[in-house]
Amino acid sequence: MSGDLDRRLHAFRPDLAETALRGKVEAERFVEGEPARLIAPLADIRPRPDPSAGIDSQILYGETVRVFDRQEGWAWIKCDADDYVGYVSDAALVSGQGEATHIVTTPRTFLYPGPDLKFPVAAALSMGSRLDVVGDTVTRDTRYLLLESGEAVIASHCRPLDGAADGDAVAVATLFLQTPYLWGGRSGFGIDCSGLVQTAFAMTGYAAPRDSDMQAKWLGSAIDPERDGLQRGDLVFWKGHVGFIEDDGKTLLHASGGTMTVTREPLAGAIARIAALYGPPTGYRRVFA
Repeated sequence: MSGDLDRRLHAFRPDLAETALRGKVEAERFVEGEPARLIAPLADIRPRPDPSAGIDSQILYGETVRVFDRQEGWAWIKCDADDYVGYVSDAALVSGQGEATHIVTTPRTFLYPGPDLKFPVAAALSMGSRLDVVGDTVTRDTRYLLLESGEAVIASHCRPLDGAADGDAVAVATLFLQTPYLWGGRSGFGIDCSGLVQTAFAMTGYAAPRDSDMQAKWLGSAIDPERDGLQRGDLVFWKGHVGFIEDDGKTLLHASGGTMTVTREPLAGAIARIAALYGPPTGYRRVFA
């Protein structure tokens, strides 16, 4: 039965598996997993505990996971946000889920050791990073949010988690224009095609799966461009690739392996260019009517 389960979304090995899979897979031991959160600005998720293994996805500062196993500097985890399973550096995690109150809304921002932009930067954070804010203050007309750690971030670069989210995923995606393409990336420092889609929807309060094949199965509903037309926010899929329709069906916005950046280009031109390498689009989907 385990052969039918996607290892990207289900944690199971011969020696260990998540409790939810009891009766579905064979394993020597089943565990619930322990809560933890990321304290590094960013952490790569890999398919095996090996620094030479490719990046499958990433975790952002303050995001939470369940840890099933820790060995030799690696943690085997499942992300709370999208159920993604893999291995990350154990040193990047701290036990407990914390009490995040705010989320970073700009593609990139700085974490300072205190509320002053003249201080040396402590770290750089990506959109989607989650912060435990305990107060705020103003220094030379700039408002800062104060974190439980004692560090500070520019207040206008964040919003409360319970505040109003941006309602336009495409508008969020355009903030990433010229961001470098990174296979497995989902941050303002490097992002891939499905990471761009997932992040853009997440910032509107809509949870999207991580990879393009998952998005092609589960996001919204299938549409026929000839019958339904194309509108802003629709998704076009190729084998292993996805992008947003930006306007009236004429422009594609995507993280492109062609330019190695987040870019926009005429949809017709993109279809012709990509067809030479990977074939025609495999489908179109509409998340919001």
